[in-house]
Amino acid sequence: MSAAMIEEAAARWLLRREGPDWSLADQAQLDAWLEASPAHKVAFWRLELGWEQADRLAALRPALAARSGARRGLSPWTAIAAGLVAAVLVGGAVVSRFTPENSRTYFTEVGGRALVPLPDGSKIELNTATQVRTLVRARVREVWLDRGEAYFEVAHDTRRPFVVHAGAKTVTVLGTKFLVRRDGARVEVAVVEGRVRVSDSHPPATATPAPALTRGEIVVSDGASTLVAEKSVERVTGELSWRQGVIYFDQATLGDAARNFNRYNRKQIVIDDPEVAAMRIGGNFEAVDVDAFLRLLQQAYGLKIRDDGNTARISA
Repeated sequence: MSAAMIEEAAARWLLRREGPDWSLADQAQLDAWLEASPAHKVAFWRLELGWEQADRLAALRPALAARSGARRGLSPWTAIAAGLVAAVLVGGAVVSRFTPENSRTYFTEVGGRALVPLPDGSKIELNTATQVRTLVRARVREVWLDRGEAYFEVAHDTRRPFVVHAGAKTVTVLGTKFLVRRDGARVEVAVVEGRVRVSDSHPPATATPAPALTRGEIVVSDGASTLVAEKSVERVTGELSWRQGVIYFDQATLGDAARNFNRYNRKQIVIDDPEVAAMRIGGNFEAVDVDAFLRLLQQAYGLKIRDDGNTARISA
């Protein structure tokens, strides 16, 4: 089956699923179709994300069906598929481009999030200001995290380990769920499910293999220093709150909270007073609503905010 035919079938399934008569039997048939081929999953996930990003299903159907398909001789299903794929790229703030040797590069802007389906059935979810390069071929599954943060759901394949290169560290798995964050030389890996091995990209010949990390474990590496944090499923769950557009703080310093908000927003928070930066806060906050966070600091802590639209300076 050609890629166009798979995309058209995926569009049909997606429209059927959104209808009022969708049943458990229909869901079973869809699940069987998805499991029949990784290409089916990739096509369906791409359209599904575009559908969700559009966020107005009733208006989207006629708009996409009437799109240039009639002028170009495309079927309504193909026109819908094309429109939804465009929504994935634009609505998710993700940009992709071809690079040599069959690899691709994806990146998000500040405040953007996006889902990248891979040909093997794996998925990468990109957080704000993130760039990854992917190479998935018959015998190779590799990703380079150039900057930012990404959540991986890896399709199990014993013949092809899935390798993530992040700075001086290499993350190797067969099939699992994990998070990798890179900020320059600092690399953090959190395991959600399965087993993950984090090792040096260029270990000495006498080095012993690194131990495998399991669910709830976090490893933080900065240059030659590596720390494995105490196992905490709750902390790992908090690390993933950005997937719902939320930043979670558990008695973090205000300085750390400000740095985290600055990752998601053009308006930057600056704290010149060390005592103010050392204050502890907790709670859930919408990542891209920095103004609401600043109002809360004023109301709850009586802090002063000087905001010129580009920079918000916090003082006692």
